[in-house]
Amino acid sequence: MQRLAAIPDLKCTENVPLHSLTRFAIGGPALILADASTEAALIVAVSTRDRHALIGGGSNVVADDAGFPGVIVRYTANRIGIDGSIVRVAAGAVLQDLVDATIAAGLEGLHTMTGIPGWVGGAIYGNAGAYGHSIHEFVESVRFFDGLEVREIDNGACEFRYRESIFKRHKDWIVLDATLRLTSGDSAQLRTAADGILKIRNEKYPPTMRCAGSIFKNLILAELPEAVRAQVPERVIREGKVPSAYFLELAGAKGMVLGGVQVADYHANLIYNAGGGTARQVRELIGILKQRVLDQCGLRLEEEVQYLGNNSGC
Repeated sequence: MQRLAAIPDLKCTENVPLHSLTRFAIGGPALILADASTEAALIVAVSTRDRHALIGGGSNVVADDAGFPGVIVRYTANRIGIDGSIVRVAAGAVLQDLVDATIAAGLEGLHTMTGIPGWVGGAIYGNAGAYGHSIHEFVESVRFFDGLEVREIDNGACEFRYRESIFKRHKDWIVLDATLRLTSGDSAQLRTAADGILKIRNEKYPPTMRCAGSIFKNLILAELPEAVRAQVPERVIREGKVPSAYFLELAGAKGMVLGGVQVADYHANLIYNAGGGTARQVRELIGILKQRVLDQCGLRLEEEVQYLGNNSGC
């Protein structure tokens, strides 16, 4: 603690409950929470020998009930700079702040992501998106720290795919900022469209609901076995994808309860903490749902959520 506290621009707090840092509101204490407001502080913090894990806004994290016996590092730089159609944004910026800033500037593209919780670094990491669009469509380049030096790579080198990027496969690579290119649009029309999207999102995922949004990734139709593709009704296919909720509903997921966590009775791909839920219960329920879909449909679902703790690989 003394060593970390001596690092300029690094705010350290001991024994911080992870349930206060995650949207699931689940998780035991982290030994130390270290918030770095500058790149220099972040690089020094993650270069120490202390066991550490990096998180952003905690919107897609299932934190272990036992907490994390090391340092949780967050990069809190939140600058957003707009120059014409070019946007430069720090990883610690709240995604909604970026969406609102681009709408106000009359820039089109990110407005469909309104209401998605979390920070920009996490959005790049997981290639966040909604309504048929993902953030990778607008990324020109990403700057990151690879453990040795700061580097910058272009969109192609980021290897974006549906809810994937190269940063997911290199968990020691830390996103610092990104350069985006958007197109001009009418600010008032973009705001109206965003408000409509937000209304729908809040009905599905109320802001007070302790959840991580959709638990499982949707499935790309072209990658499904031919026998499964033939059974999928045309009406459920969206932008070449089949919602995981379709297969989960077939497996009877809606309304399932396990301790303090449950599947929404109106959305089979939504698990939430109804009160007193634990990470163990979340992981167990996820395992049950995956097995049900595998047994009934022959498909292996993959989580969107990331696990944090002793058994998470962090």
